[in-house]
Amino acid sequence: MHTGWGVRSPRVSMDGRSVPMPGGRLTDGDRRFIAAGLAEGLGYAEIGRRLERPASTIMREVTRNGGPDDYRADQAHKATRQRARRHKQTQPPPPIPDSGHGRDPRAVQDFTESFTALLVQQGLPRMEARVLTCLYITDSGALTAAELVARLRVSPASVSHAVAFLEQQGMLRRERVPGGRRERYVIDDEIWLRSLLAALQMNSALAAASQRAAEILGPTTPAGARFESSAELLLLVSEAYRQAMEQWRQSVAARSAGRQ
Repeated sequence: MHTGWGVRSPRVSMDGRSVPMPGGRLTDGDRRFIAAGLAEGLGYAEIGRRLERPASTIMREVTRNGGPDDYRADQAHKATRQRARRHKQTQPPPPIPDSGHGRDPRAVQDFTESFTALLVQQGLPRMEARVLTCLYITDSGALTAAELVARLRVSPASVSHAVAFLEQQGMLRRERVPGGRRERYVIDDEIWLRSLLAALQMNSALAAASQRAAEILGPTTPAGARFESSAELLLLVSEAYRQAMEQWRQSVAARSAGRQ
């Protein structure tokens, strides 16, 4: 079942126990998991699958910390912390958001960081999460690329890549700045609706494919029954999505009518 970049299931440790899903960066527990996997002779792809991480992430982690024969979790974690400390010393601290409307700047900053971390935990890449949060907490819901670069203190290329990803996911749109040639990136109240619509389209496609597979394989066979069961679940999820979106539309319409 496809749910966009929704909540991921907890992964399972080498001994079969449930392990909490981390945020964007590898944790000490992740590194111990990788070390145990290497000791078992598992490849990067299999370790990545169990950690629900790209195989390339595992490969980079192992390569930069001694290789598969000399990888040690404690040493890797220590080296990563040292690299992060050096990077932090060379980077200026992020700006505290404006304190308009009587807001506490520090409270806004703390929320910005926690909401970004939440989006990362849900599966959104970190830079994309930072851009989305930056737009979300802005009253106008719109910023130019230059404004995003200044607020996030990142490169224009980083912003461009993040914006392209978010636009593809239907989480923002581009529009021309009035009276100018520059573009600005905009979010609105329907940001999650568009995300759900994208998930619904994929869910419906999976349901149709599962139904087709059940017909081809035969619903009385183990494989056919598996696809038939999957199709039933996916159709129920799709219907729940539709009902939730319709209820939300009715609620928004009622609030709008009450303001008039």
